Amino acid sequence: MPNATGQIVECVPNFSEGRVKERVRAIVAAMHVEGVSLLDWSMDADHNRSVVTIIGPPNLVLESAIRGAGKAAELIDLNKQRGEHPRIGAADVIPFVPVAGSSLEQCALLARMAGKEIWARYGVPVYFYEAAAARPDRALLEEVRRGQFEGLRDAVHRDPTSRPDIGGPELHPTAGAAAIGARKFLAAYNIYLDSTEVAVARAIAKDLRASSGGLKGVKAMGVLVHGRAQVSMNITDLETTPISKVYRHLQQLAKKNRAVLGAGEIIGLIPESVFEQNSDWARQLVGFNPEEKILERRLQSPLVWPAAL
Repeated sequence: MPNATGQIVECVPNFSEGRVKERVRAIVAAMHVEGVSLLDWSMDADHNRSVVTIIGPPNLVLESAIRGAGKAAELIDLNKQRGEHPRIGAADVIPFVPVAGSSLEQCALLARMAGKEIWARYGVPVYFYEAAAARPDRALLEEVRRGQFEGLRDAVHRDPTSRPDIGGPELHPTAGAAAIGARKFLAAYNIYLDSTEVAVARAIAKDLRASSGGLKGVKAMGVLVHGRAQVSMNITDLETTPISKVYRHLQQLAKKNRAVLGAGEIIGLIPESVFEQNSDWARQLVGFNPEEKILERRLQSPLVWPAAL
């Protein structure tokens, strides 16, 4: 995928729709920009969320992400949307990730540019997070998303410090706001328990996540998916905390809570360096095809962009 500067970035937009395939397909189709490769798109009905992975030259990836946010704002009404995953926007999270010839600082600049354009074109206000954060209290995505769409929609009226970084001060009436950031690679890793008690998953998640004194770079929540308790995680520091370390800690916490770990899943893509083929966690994965879910391999055979309906 040559370009004049040799720079390649990834973007992994998360949209608040995981149940109506035609709607998600339309959003992905709207993101088709010549020169941008589509590596993955997946839907989760219980979380009511879809995750799309694109890669290419920075300016083209930027335009693709902006178009996706616009189509999501057109098709998703958060007043009617419910799911297990927290959200503040139709295009809920839009992170830019450096891949080749690019830096985290350059991706933060892309995030800022995306925020300005999304507000200018579609009237959707924006919060910046992680490396693109405009305020230190918004570096963590969970802080930006605290209260979700409904809570934030009300908070901006009574608390000026809750207002968006760009646009507003009110949220978009149906599309909410977008959280746009720059970050390194992360792994979105979920694991099921042999339990229907969501309280068990929540107890494990609390002990696991960094904010509660658990493992560095781990964000976790307990949810109920397909009638089963699930620990849903983002592992943001894969060098310090590889998935194998997380899995070992999960085993200990499951034993403590009298639960047994079941099948695991990876949402989106992971780099080759993260995949530990013969590890216990890798053997527990369901629906994981390395040729499709490992970034470097998927780059060799990107997906065909869906046609607009």
